[in-house]
Amino acid sequence: MDLILEGIKKAILLLFTMDREVLEITFLSLKVSGIATIISLLIGISIGTLVALTRFPGKKIVVSLINTAMGLPPVVVGLFVSIFLWRSGPFGFLGLLYTPLAIIIAQAVIATPIVMGITVAAMQQLPKKMRLQILALGASRLQMVWMLIKEARLSLLAAVMAGFGGVISEVGASIMVGGNIKGYTRVLTTATVMETSKGNFDIAIALSIILLALAYFINIILTYVQQRERPR
Repeated sequence: MDLILEGIKKAILLLFTMDREVLEITFLSLKVSGIATIISLLIGISIGTLVALTRFPGKKIVVSLINTAMGLPPVVVGLFVSIFLWRSGPFGFLGLLYTPLAIIIAQAVIATPIVMGITVAAMQQLPKKMRLQILALGASRLQMVWMLIKEARLSLLAAVMAGFGGVISEVGASIMVGGNIKGYTRVLTTATVMETSKGNFDIAIALSIILLALAYFINIILTYVQQRERPR
């Protein structure tokens, strides 16, 4: 219990003294996870909507694969992204391994199936007759898709929260592709692992508290928007 209290004190001290390293780590965590979430939204919502609204052979198999990928282990993602970005890998010539961009790529791969799966479920829950009604009113197919996305926006906000929560808290892929380099690729999760391995539990707890506070702050904003737009 004393260790936890010491960690809380340390977290408050690090925040109020505006520790430069902690601020850099926090801002980098927010930056890479935010960009990764945005990328996952662009890809996940687009493909998820296409899968949900299109009839094709093997659709159930595709949906089951998407649902399975929602639980994709981050270390597996980190492994394959590392292989692809390794010097002798297909994209090794880009020199992306052990850079913030590599972390963004890995986190986007993790978050995209989550967003995609929730999008498929959200779009499939909409009444099928709604599509015909929208088209009957003279809307184009692109306009119909946009209106359906707007209709499912509350569920899609949940996809944003799930996607962001999944990447801001992951550690395996970030360490494997980012290398946990001080001042360059070190994020809150990897810094916490490092401090724990060094026996600095007070700093590790402090970083964990900052991570939780950051995730809560982002999600409370999204939750406020979601609840404000909830149908009455």
